[in-house]
Amino acid sequence: MNATLLALLDNRRPDRARPVPAARASPAGPASRPRRWADPAAVFAATALIAVRAAGLGRWIVDDAAVTFAYARSIDEGLGPVQLPGASTVEGYSNPSWLVLMAVGRRLGLFDHGAFLGVSDLVLYPKALALLCTAGTLACIAWAARAVTPGRAWAVTLLAGTALATNLSYVAWSFSGLENPLYGLMAAGTGAVLVRAVARGGLTAPRTAVTAAAIALLAALTRPDGAVLVAAHPLVLALFLRRRDLARSVRALALYAGVVAVPYGAFLLWRHAVFGLWVPNTAVAKAQQTPQLAQSGDLLTYAGWAFALIGALCAGAVLARPGTARRALVALLVPLLLVLLAYGVLGRDWMALYRFATPVWVLAAAVAALSAVVLWEAEGSRGRAVLVMALTGALVLAHTGRAEREASFKAHPTLSMCFVAERYGQVFNTYAERLGLRHATVALPDLGGTLLTTRLRVLDLAGLTDRRIADAYASGDMRALRDHVLRAERPELLHAHAAWVDKPGLTVARLADAGYVPLYRQQNGGDFVRADAVHDPARIAAVRAWAAPRLDRLIAEQDHTGGCGATLTPGQGAAL
Repeated sequence: MNATLLALLDNRRPDRARPVPAARASPAGPASRPRRWADPAAVFAATALIAVRAAGLGRWIVDDAAVTFAYARSIDEGLGPVQLPGASTVEGYSNPSWLVLMAVGRRLGLFDHGAFLGVSDLVLYPKALALLCTAGTLACIAWAARAVTPGRAWAVTLLAGTALATNLSYVAWSFSGLENPLYGLMAAGTGAVLVRAVARGGLTAPRTAVTAAAIALLAALTRPDGAVLVAAHPLVLALFLRRRDLARSVRALALYAGVVAVPYGAFLLWRHAVFGLWVPNTAVAKAQQTPQLAQSGDLLTYAGWAFALIGALCAGAVLARPGTARRALVALLVPLLLVLLAYGVLGRDWMALYRFATPVWVLAAAVAALSAVVLWEAEGSRGRAVLVMALTGALVLAHTGRAEREASFKAHPTLSMCFVAERYGQVFNTYAERLGLRHATVALPDLGGTLLTTRLRVLDLAGLTDRRIADAYASGDMRALRDHVLRAERPELLHAHAAWVDKPGLTVARLADAGYVPLYRQQNGGDFVRADAVHDPARIAAVRAWAAPRLDRLIAEQDHTGGCGATLTPGQGAAL
């Protein structure tokens, strides 16, 4: 290993450097005769390791995921893509392929129907899908590694799986109920197809073009930023373009473009015809600002500079020497750089632990693991010992460095579906009942669990499922937003606190001027009712007396990792 690193640092000529072989062992050695069970066993072991880590988060499902669940319920019930029965048709989700999986699960009776072994299928089904996607991701890594180092693909899989298992950002968001695990699988699949095509000389083959295009198409339908993976195959094709293969490369590129463009173009036309937009309404509401590419550096800090440095040195050592391993690593680095670029372009997310970084972690772990194992095969016993110690130390340092942040997240994960279902869905149902509001509208920003439990019409103050509010955020016109909410819609019930008071300017004073009185105060906002909607003012005082002790306790003791019963159904009241 010392000689390899010196060769890299001294910039020695490739023809003077010893090439990194695909396998150090002789043809009769164990590296050239891999046992058939080794790779599946490694995939199983690494998946189990990640599953154990995910189990530490209990039954937590992030509330944003429940917005997709609500749309899946509406679609399965024949209502179309709406947040609730009778609501406008708005694309308040950004993960069509994940939504389809939720709707299919509901149609099959696997999701949103009850409990299995005491666990709600609202929790169990998306987490089971996440586990399958995780296993698929590791299988893709093993499949790619077999084309480069067939005798030790199992080692690449175990090393990558260990890196992912020790990374709570990957584990938490993969098992959050969101589309992250499917996106991670598509990133791994893209890398695997490209690696095998480059390593085995099939980059211009029609099968490669069709497979890569199908994966890229699914990635683009899983997340808007997943469309960046569409560029991976063309870029790799360009990097390895040879003049004698020009005609085949052009045919492969044309086939690839057709497989991606025709169905995705049809989807965009359908989106515009149904929703009137070329992008999801969620993208409008989030009002993407100037790209902040520097935020990609935050991922290096979280991953651990020592681990990033060791991984970079291993990759650099492999790239410095010609051969199959170098070509394969270049092919794997292309999608990694693309998803890093996409992450940097996205606006900063308020949720903790880098929610949008899942494909980055997958491809970075694959690059580091493959590089380390290829370098291991090229080294003697001393170099291997140094490599093992360096990787072990880097992993320990990385885990230690982020231990405090991860412990904080495990104790208080991002807003959960169950908490929102109780705090906003069920509590506001009870408000409406006690105040005598039969056909009321509630305006609030925390939506997922609310949509699964409310019997009220919902006005989304975050704008994800409301075109007028999304347009106001996109244009920065908060006065138009307030006019829409307080003058045009005039919801009978309203909740806002923290940023959802400051950002749109829904202050207590403005609410009072619009005729709203508090039912429960929380931070700089709270729960409000429009006074003229309640015929008996004494009811307001009674609701205040009912709410204060119960909500004080609920908020103080909020448990984001626990369950919320077998089912979440419209009209559930607060069990406080």
